[in-house]
Amino acid sequence: MKDLITQFIHYLTVERGLAKNTLESYQRDLTAYCTYVQKEGFTDINQTTRAQIMGYLMRLQEQGRATATISRNVASIRAFYQFLLREKMTDKDPSVNLESPKIEKKLPQVLSVTEVETLLNGPDAHIPTGMRDKAMLELLYATGIRVSELVSLNLSDVNLAMGFVKCFGKGSKERIIPLGRLAIENVRGYIERSRPLLKKRGSDEALFLNHHGRRLSRQGFWKIIKKYAQVANSNKEVTPHTLRHSFATHLLENGADLRSVQEMLGHADISTTQIYTHVTKTRLKEVYAKAHPRA
Repeated sequence: MKDLITQFIHYLTVERGLAKNTLESYQRDLTAYCTYVQKEGFTDINQTTRAQIMGYLMRLQEQGRATATISRNVASIRAFYQFLLREKMTDKDPSVNLESPKIEKKLPQVLSVTEVETLLNGPDAHIPTGMRDKAMLELLYATGIRVSELVSLNLSDVNLAMGFVKCFGKGSKERIIPLGRLAIENVRGYIERSRPLLKKRGSDEALFLNHHGRRLSRQGFWKIIKKYAQVANSNKEVTPHTLRHSFATHLLENGADLRSVQEMLGHADISTTQIYTHVTKTRLKEVYAKAHPRA
């Protein structure tokens, strides 16, 4: 079964061009599923039935796995069997009509404009790392890009003269996002004054560097934003994704159309973007409840 998973992952890589993190999720889910099936005494994928799949999903449930995790496993198993059937490696698909557990959509944590300003003003722009941190936070809020996209940026991806940034999202899909005045000023200041001091010998093309002169990692940026959330005394759970959520919500609150926000966020389906309309409605209700004398 291991060889079948390898072939499937190769197909997803070459034919579908899926992102590395997505491929790793498929690999992890299917390896765990096939391990379970083999322990149940099924060494041939053609022997597996719907009962084995349901048994595996029940095991995940017993282990206390989140609904989202179980739902993702269902999607991975479905895609795997569909691939095997299409490639004539099996003559049946026991995952047909298999239902995913319903996931309750949680509204994303969003900062107010004032809270964002407090967070963005946290770094000390008089020192190289502070100038870098300020530039990253401003860029993240100005564009709504994912943290993985932020740390993957190269110098050539930012055009400050034209005022845009180019990034590659899920599935290596390229998108162009405009930059605001403050983001341009801070990124320019970092490139001209801070980055040369962080850069070591060699020619690293990465835009944002750590104190070793190498590309800053996702984990490194996670620590940075946690640090400034503490400085801002935020009582909310602030993550790199919080600024992405705040970016989308503030745009919609100020009249941006949903399609434009979808394009800037790099969402393949507009239904993913629509969750932010629920956030803005919730905020409107809160404002109404506080401000209206007869609310």
